Amino acid sequence: MNTYEIEYTGNLRTAAKHLDSGEVIYTDAPKDNHGLGETFSPTDMVCTALASCMLTIMAIAVEKNGVDITGTKIMAEKTMGNDPRRIAQISVNIIFTKNFDTKTRNILQRSALNCPVHRSLSDDMIKNVSFTYPE
Repeated sequence: MNTYEIEYTGNLRTAAKHLDSGEVIYTDAPKDNHGLGETFSPTDMVCTALASCMLTIMAIAVEKNGVDITGTKIMAEKTMGNDPRRIAQISVNIIFTKNFDTKTRNILQRSALNCPVHRSLSDDMIKNVSFTYPE
């Protein structure tokens, strides 16, 4: 079990410490919600967690077959909804630097869609996921 310590530091900012490693990340309220927007907002972190999880789970799924996805990137975008204010939609485009055979593509795509963060997000949230391979 991982443990974290999150402290409110003022000015709508938090500091989150990963107790096992000592690493710290900060969040700000976004500019459209009274904040400074100088770093990731908590809802930005949800999108970042989804993208990071997808990349990690894809890498785990294919490394046993000797496939390396180093350099793969994700462009993620969130759309906020109102009443209540929440993440209404996350769009994720997974951009590969290498082309893969059909079997490997299927493993990559299935693993991305089954990452723990994706599976944890509400079914009410729209999740658009696309996969881009070089031509």
